[in-house]
Amino acid sequence: MGLFYALMAVGLSMIFGILRIVNFAHGEFFMIGAYVYALSAMKMGLNPWFALVFAGVAGAVLGVLIEKLLMRPLYDGYQSWTIVKDEYAVVVTFALSLLLIHLVDKVVGPSPFLGPSLVSTKRIALGPLMLNGQKIIAAGVSVVVLTGLALFIKKSVWGRQIQAVAQNRFGASLAGIDPVRTTAMIFAISGLLAAMSGALMAPIMNPSPDVGSFPALKSFIIVVLGGMGSIWGSMVAAILLGVMESFFAVYVSYDYRDTFGLLVLIAVLLFRPYGLAGRKGRES
Repeated sequence: MGLFYALMAVGLSMIFGILRIVNFAHGEFFMIGAYVYALSAMKMGLNPWFALVFAGVAGAVLGVLIEKLLMRPLYDGYQSWTIVKDEYAVVVTFALSLLLIHLVDKVVGPSPFLGPSLVSTKRIALGPLMLNGQKIIAAGVSVVVLTGLALFIKKSVWGRQIQAVAQNRFGASLAGIDPVRTTAMIFAISGLLAAMSGALMAPIMNPSPDVGSFPALKSFIIVVLGGMGSIWGSMVAAILLGVMESFFAVYVSYDYRDTFGLLVLIAVLLFRPYGLAGRKGRES
C-alpha cells in the first residue's frame, strides 16, 4: 500500500512546498480519478488502460482550474493577503472538498461501484504467496509514475524551475522563472498523481463520493512523517508507513491496522515535528 500512499502524498507535499498551504480538497482528486476511470471504462467503453490515462488527465485539468480560480489570489497581486493566506486556503479548500463530494453525490449518485480491473488475472502466484493481480499491476504503474516524476524533477528544465520556486519564489522570478506558470504545473502534477491513485484503486475499493477522505488522511500523516514540503521524504515515508502497517496487521491486529498511522503521526509530532527529511526552523 505504500506505493499508493506515495502517489497521493507526493502531490500534497509539492503544493505545500511551493505555496506553504495545505490542500484539504486533495482527497477529492482521488475520488474524481476513481469515478472518471470507472465511468469512462464502464459507460463509455474505454479500454481500462486508456481510462487510467484519461483519469490522470482529468485530475491534472481539475488541478489547473482550481489553481487559476481559487489559489492564485494567494500569491498573484494580493500582497496584503499574506497575514490571512493560511485562513483563506483552509476555508477555500475545505469548502471545495464539500462541494465536490456533494456534487458527485447528486450527479452520479451515492451508491458505490467497482471499476474494471486492469488485468484479467485475479491472483498471481509468487512462490508460496498468492498476490492480487490488480494490486501487482497497480504497484508497478505506481513505481513507473514515481520514477518518472523523480527524473522529471531532477533532470528537466521544468523540474529545476519547480525546485527554484520552492526554495525562493521571489528569487526565482528575478532569475526569469515564471512562478505563476510553475505553480499551475505543480497543481496539475498533484491532481494527476492523486487521480491516478484513485483510478488504480477503483477496482479494489468501491468508489463513492467520500472515498477520498481516508486516502487524504493517510497523505497528511505521510507528509508530516516525511517532512512538510519534502517530496523525497514523502516517498520514503509512504513506503515506511505501508510496511509498518502491514507488519502491525500481521503481528498485532488487522482490525486496528489503520490506527497505527495515527499513532505514528502523534509520535512524530511529539519527538520529531519537522519529519524525517524536514529541517528545524520557524517563520518570523
